[in-house]
Amino acid sequence: MNGIASSGDSRVDINQLLNEFYPPPQGHSLLGEFESVESVPSPSDCLLDHHEHMTVTVESHFGQKVNVHVHRCKREGDWYSREITLITQQSERTVQYGIVRLDTTKLAADVWQKIESQDVPLGRVLIEHDVLREVQMCELWKVTAGPSLAELMHMQLNDELYGRTALIYCDGVPAIELLEIVVPD
Repeated sequence: MNGIASSGDSRVDINQLLNEFYPPPQGHSLLGEFESVESVPSPSDCLLDHHEHMTVTVESHFGQKVNVHVHRCKREGDWYSREITLITQQSERTVQYGIVRLDTTKLAADVWQKIESQDVPLGRVLIEHDVLREVQMCELWKVTAGPSLAELMHMQLNDELYGRTALIYCDGVPAIELLEIVVPD
């Protein structure tokens, strides 16, 4: 992918996000099988079908702050990608899986440095640095867990999960593409 969708274009190509860490021909199935859906069942609907940061949403839903665990990351030129899970601070429960892909040139140096430190969830970094942001939920997904996702989420192979792709505009510019998958309650 040469760039992020243009302003006003809320599409994120899930295959290109998956290719960051699960390249074809077999890679996508290691993470899971993805089916685009119009809606997701409760409580996943309130966790996914909105235009807010997932960090804030899962913290509110689970009643505790979350920490980020970066499993893998890579940098290619101005592009940075990472595969993460969010884990609740008190109960240490894995509540979200994600792939993040961002254009480092679209972020202020101090914001990018904090993201690169891998200490704080992305949403919290943007909020704490008062970055003007707009989160666009792009598509909802039914996900059948493959071996990698099952292991990272502490689930069983073929368990059913739900997720979304989203695009974050920072200061009016499309800057961050996301795949976010939540655990069932």
